[in-house]
Amino acid sequence: MVRTVSQDYANYDWLLLKYIQPRIHSLVVFRTDVNYHDMDEIDKMKSIPDLESALCNVFGVDLPEPKRGVLLELYVQTVLFCRECNFKKEHTSALLSIIKSIHEANIQTSFNNIEQCFNYCKELLLCHSVRRPPFSIDLFSYEEVNCILKYIHNSYINHYKLYKYIFTPQVKLDLSLTYSGIPDEDEQTLEDSSAPDVENVMETEAAPKTDSSPQTQEASIGEPEGAALDLKALIEKEVREQMTLVSGQLDQRMKDIEDQHHSALDSPQPSHKSKK
Repeated sequence: MVRTVSQDYANYDWLLLKYIQPRIHSLVVFRTDVNYHDMDEIDKMKSIPDLESALCNVFGVDLPEPKRGVLLELYVQTVLFCRECNFKKEHTSALLSIIKSIHEANIQTSFNNIEQCFNYCKELLLCHSVRRPPFSIDLFSYEEVNCILKYIHNSYINHYKLYKYIFTPQVKLDLSLTYSGIPDEDEQTLEDSSAPDVENVMETEAAPKTDSSPQTQEASIGEPEGAALDLKALIEKEVREQMTLVSGQLDQRMKDIEDQHHSALDSPQPSHKSKK
């Protein structure tokens, strides 16, 4: 049975999404990372360096550069966004924890999980916009949820690959090819070492009988090597074609997911605010 690279990748992608990638559960993250006292300290900071220092102490950021700078910039921009929207302290605290949760879900794996992260983002916002204790609270209004969703999409989801590249290990593909019917190097070396004795005996016996030319001997030896080279070139060509096909499928898939996210933002959503 012949298996192509695209078939193997499809099976691996299904296995990755079902078993390998950690599952994400939405939770109420209100004041889990930033308490009321921490928000007082953050509100006192007016300059960017002071704000970075306060957020670094609150979240305990202890990462090497450039990870530290990128993560603090993410938190600082979130605080500035909350100030522009005139959010209260509890709103800012919850949004900082939501941003942190989405980022941690993103960097759990080096593989593509943008759709999973975006769905997790919507679940977190839903848990903080509907009054259904103890599963969710009505912290954000419908207008605030739409505003936050657009901000997260523009500031984080659109730069999803950048955060993935900085905070996750790089995955490399090691491709090895095994050709059936070709002897191993050890066997080839053993045959080469024993070949002179056999050739000497054959030349001694055949000298008075035959008068074969060197060109004939070289042609007989070169035929197996030429067939092996042709087989190797054929396999490498097939692998290159399959890898090009898989790369095109990946690009199309990322484009479709991005279009779905844009359409989800543009489409009107029903209000989750409960009536009191």
